[in-house]
Amino acid sequence: MADRSLRGMRLGASSLQSEDGVVFHERAQFTYSCTSCGRDTTMTFAADAEVPETWECRTCGAEALLRVDGETVTVDHGDVKAPRSHWDMLLERRTIPELEELLEERLAFVRSRRGAGDAAVDKLSA
Repeated sequence: MADRSLRGMRLGASSLQSEDGVVFHERAQFTYSCTSCGRDTTMTFAADAEVPETWECRTCGAEALLRVDGETVTVDHGDVKAPRSHWDMLLERRTIPELEELLEERLAFVRSRRGAGDAAVDKLSA
């Protein structure tokens, strides 16, 4: 078996598929200008795709705006709801006096357990 070699293809080197008969979808390029660093990024989309008005800048991560005919598109952020924090959601369910009352109840419970725990430790050590 050592005198014969197995012939085959290299793994991952080439594909068995060809591009014969493949029709590529129409494409369009759009340019985005970064608001902070000023760099331009060109992205390629399908011609019939809905193009986003903003894109994340590749270099600084800031918001880049779509440029159409040399002018940047204005984006209205008025409809976007600000993300709610856990505190905001808590305040929707409880008032500040209710929260203070709950805090006092929990603190009293923890203090009573701590005091009972110290007494139990004293009994064990004696």
